[in-house]
Amino acid sequence: MDIASEDGQHGYVLSGSTRIPVRNIWLLMLYASKLYQDEELERAGIEDQADDIPDLVAELLATEVERRLHRNLTRGFRERRANLSRVRGRIDLLETESRQLLRQGLVACRFDDLTVDTRRNRYVRAALETAVRRTRSSDVQNRCRTLASTMRSLGVQGVRPGAGEMSRESLGRNDTDDRRMMSAARLMFDLQIPTETTGSETFARPGRGDGLRDLYEKAIRGFYSATLKAPWSVQPRRIRQWPIEAATARIGTHLPRMETDTVLENPLQQRRVIVETKFTSSVEKGRYGVERFKTGHIYQLYAYVRAQSEEDPLARHTTGVLLYPAIEGDLNEAMVVHGHVIRFMSVDLAATPPTIKAQLDRVIDDVSIGPDGDIYVDDGIPVRV
Repeated sequence: MDIASEDGQHGYVLSGSTRIPVRNIWLLMLYASKLYQDEELERAGIEDQADDIPDLVAELLATEVERRLHRNLTRGFRERRANLSRVRGRIDLLETESRQLLRQGLVACRFDDLTVDTRRNRYVRAALETAVRRTRSSDVQNRCRTLASTMRSLGVQGVRPGAGEMSRESLGRNDTDDRRMMSAARLMFDLQIPTETTGSETFARPGRGDGLRDLYEKAIRGFYSATLKAPWSVQPRRIRQWPIEAATARIGTHLPRMETDTVLENPLQQRRVIVETKFTSSVEKGRYGVERFKTGHIYQLYAYVRAQSEEDPLARHTTGVLLYPAIEGDLNEAMVVHGHVIRFMSVDLAATPPTIKAQLDRVIDDVSIGPDGDIYVDDGIPVRV
């Protein structure tokens, strides 16, 4: 899955052999970010400025760093090794003896030192340096460059921590002041988009790991987490159990897992919407070249909808949605199977942000199918099919 666009913003991406139009990958990254979901960005109208998202994130990052510098950067303990004239911490006997340090009046010690040169602060400083290269506003560039230089002068000297190191970095209840700053720094790194031009950094192949397919799923889930209000709730990936009544001893080792992408629930309306995101075409060619909805996707969603406990009050009215990027035009079809509405829908990733938002909003519409085969939406009392 490779990006095919001159500037990394407009064009299309390849998922296998399928060309998927994408207007702005940064918008998907914004929706997927914790910064957007936690309302740490002023969301009103920000989607309309999608092309300027790097500048907006850099400005927010600079503001948060300035606030932390005003209150002093968070310090942490880092293990150090040094040859000292008096014991500090623990003695490294092997180092002391092998180098005969005692004859020099020294002893090799290992000790914890309180410093601002922590993983967290190095990560933020590196994000500021990235913002200088990523943003277009000269004012924002100068601001980030000055802040990065200030952090260096205060002692944040180390190199940017890798992903493995940052995965061990946890923010506790006492780290509220750093949370917004770290979220902005993380999003700034996420906004780095690979292009065909030679740069100073390397990226993993987009089709592996956390690629565009995963980004699409996270963006859809993040959008609903940020925009749906109570009594709606958004549940991330969840493993559902097969409704097995009897089985042989080893059946569990061979059954595939049922793991839903996103589940939207409204207990007051007794509604549940299972959204399965598919970053590919919705159709495949069958016999004689006739295009049909992909069989595996339908079977998968049908299993998710039907494999629910009969005691679950929301199971009876569960709706299943297969949500594709728009490739063959706008897709909004539905059918009723065993009392459940199954919908085939698309979102046009090449459209403007307001259009994308409107298309995602219609996923939670409660629909009925009329005798003429058309879909009807009722915004008042829920319509049951």
